[in-house]
Amino acid sequence: MAEIVEMDIMRRFVLIILSFMWLLTGCSVQKMAIRSMGDILDNSLISLYEEEDLELAEHAIASDLKLLEALIKSDPENEKLLLMASQGFASYALGFVEDREPERAKKLYLRGREYGLQRLKQDHFPVYALSGDMTSFENSLKSVQEDDVPTLFWTAYNWAGMINLSLTDPQALIDLPRVQLMMQRVIDLDEDFFFGGAHLFFATIYALRPPILGGNVEKAAEHFERCFIYANDKFLLPYVYYARYYATRTMDRELFEGTLDKVINTPADILPDQVLPNKIAQQKAKRLYTQIDQLF
Repeated sequence: MAEIVEMDIMRRFVLIILSFMWLLTGCSVQKMAIRSMGDILDNSLISLYEEEDLELAEHAIASDLKLLEALIKSDPENEKLLLMASQGFASYALGFVEDREPERAKKLYLRGREYGLQRLKQDHFPVYALSGDMTSFENSLKSVQEDDVPTLFWTAYNWAGMINLSLTDPQALIDLPRVQLMMQRVIDLDEDFFFGGAHLFFATIYALRPPILGGNVEKAAEHFERCFIYANDKFLLPYVYYARYYATRTMDRELFEGTLDKVINTPADILPDQVLPNKIAQQKAKRLYTQIDQLF
């Protein structure tokens, strides 16, 4: 806990220093300072993904997100900061909020989505297409190229996270086809991005939905297999989703238990730069184990 307090004090100190710099210097120097902070936060994100202490990581990410938002207010067109905010809110909501406070998580996902859309807009993606017909929206996505994949993925991930927590809300479900088109564009451009994260989205959708609404366990299995190839038995989150959505859909309790055992018993540091996501996966796996009698 002392480390958490020290990190919070340091972040406040940085904000105070930046405030004085903004008062004493011109706009160009301000932006230089902000962009230097962006590099520091970039390293902070890398360091957080290597963190194994979940409590420390939770507090650190929350502080980083507020610092990011403060910097974005002063440099709203900073592409790096906007992408980091989109990814940061997705990671924070997934890892520390959605299982305990789903309503709060929905708001966090929406904030992450808006930062992503703000970043996409700078790459000439017409945000007005969000309210247009599906054909126009799909055509608009053609302007998104491989360099934009990270932003497109995290924007869609945030949107999907919000929808997944709003399955009883018809208005939220109306947007799902747009998210599907975004994730398909990710697959078309760079299907292995973030361990095949777009495949994980489709795997979950096909497993979660009943056949009458487009669900398909065979297609779900195909997408999960793609995820497992990119996970290489080291990135553990896909296996949690496989147990939660595929094993329960097929009512395979043995598969459910075996998959969760795999997640729990695999050392989180088997992938040194993804220790935190793996620790989150293990926490989710343990929580799922407590629900086994309700799920089967």
